[in-house]
Amino acid sequence: MPTQPSIATGQPASFEEAMAELENLVSQMEAGELPLEASVAAYKRGSELVKFCASQLERVEGQVKVLEGDMLKPFPLDGEEDGEADL
Repeated sequence: MPTQPSIATGQPASFEEAMAELENLVSQMEAGELPLEASVAAYKRGSELVKFCASQLERVEGQVKVLEGDMLKPFPLDGEEDGEADL
């Protein structure tokens, strides 16, 4: 009987670690490498990782707001100058 890949548990050490793990899970699921039960576990873990990443981004956004005096400016998109979009 083939062994099922183990799905990590617990909180990742960093945003980057969470993203790498999430990318790995998505790749395995897209490739159809996981049996049904492992796919369900991977989906659950992926959901936890997405929540972790979202909370990390919110935390960092809060820090940036404090550093910028709560006056965040949008980054210009490619082709935009001074934050103004071509109409």
